[in-house]
Amino acid sequence: MSTAPSLPDNQFSHPDKLKRMSKSVPAFLQDESDDRETDTASESSYQLRRYKKSPSSLTNLSSSSGMTSLSSVSGSVMSVYSGDFGNLEVKGSVQFAIDYVESLKELHVFVAQCKDLAAADVKKQRSDPYVKTYLLPDKGKMGKKKTLVVKKTLNPVYNEILRYKIERQFLKTQKLNLSVWHRDTFKRNSFLGEVELDLETWDWDSKQSKQLKWYPLKRKTAPVALETENRGEMKLALQYVPEPSPGKKLPTTGEVHIWVKECFDLPLLRGSHLNSFVKCTILPDTSRKSRQKTRAVGKTTNPVFNHTMVYDGFRPEDLMEACVELTVWDHYKLTNQFLGGLRIGFGTGKSYGTEVDWMDSTSEEVALWEKMVNSPNTWIEATLPLRMLLIAKISK
Repeated sequence: MSTAPSLPDNQFSHPDKLKRMSKSVPAFLQDESDDRETDTASESSYQLRRYKKSPSSLTNLSSSSGMTSLSSVSGSVMSVYSGDFGNLEVKGSVQFAIDYVESLKELHVFVAQCKDLAAADVKKQRSDPYVKTYLLPDKGKMGKKKTLVVKKTLNPVYNEILRYKIERQFLKTQKLNLSVWHRDTFKRNSFLGEVELDLETWDWDSKQSKQLKWYPLKRKTAPVALETENRGEMKLALQYVPEPSPGKKLPTTGEVHIWVKECFDLPLLRGSHLNSFVKCTILPDTSRKSRQKTRAVGKTTNPVFNHTMVYDGFRPEDLMEACVELTVWDHYKLTNQFLGGLRIGFGTGKSYGTEVDWMDSTSEEVALWEKMVNSPNTWIEATLPLRMLLIAKISK
């Protein structure tokens, strides 16, 4: 079943819009709501066994205006930030303290105040700042806490306690990420700086560790730090199936088949529980029509999916411009938490003449894509390491 959308032919007339709309955002703070009802669910993708012996059974896929249509990103790309990232100077400091309350089984983050913050409103020299915290690597909504917004000041006072219900032994695997943001009248957020504490070696019994301290705010560094973490691996296979149309003037289009076989050694975010699934998007399209997913597999860090997804409308030249983004998620209650992902393409840094930051495939990912392109009608298999991605949330 095809998920390539049919869009107007004049979609390349605004390359600046393409660059802006497909702008990536840090995945380590990416929230994914439980959008299973609205995403392309696993039932809409062909399972391998259904066409393994009869490739011709794929010819009933819906027609498409071609992969060219995927260069237009409709709607608005949203992130957990919902606003500007990196556009303001990072300066000033934040005063806070942390403590673990044994009787409540809670981590308390006491946010006292900030001083000398950057001014989001340059003319009036003021901001409307608030503080947000995450316990990494828990990147879902359950791990996010924030203070109230204090308006019209560069030296806000909060005196608020942000609480996390968590067993003390689990804190050894956590990092506290505390960031400061400006929220404007239209509820858009601008990043003002962050602090990150590694809780693995934190001395919870020391009185000095519980005292209020001033920490200088820094620019975003967490994605780089998390890049080195082991995110597990994915075993998969790709195949490009050209579909020549003899006697027709229309450009030849084909299909890309993505067979997600299994994952190995996925990271545990919440004790020993894991309920993982894989999402696939063909960038630069971030619309729901481009999104397919596997079923969720629970209670294992080595899930077997054996699920194939098919995308049609690929012209030979589109293979240079598109990128297959595969992301692995842990479904927990009402949120999906990012575990790791792949971006398989030529990694040129450009798409249809526009510079984009999601064309960042590693050498191993590029090698798989090149083998697929050079070996049509052949399954090309590889086991690739999952990594942190800067990903854009799907548009409406």
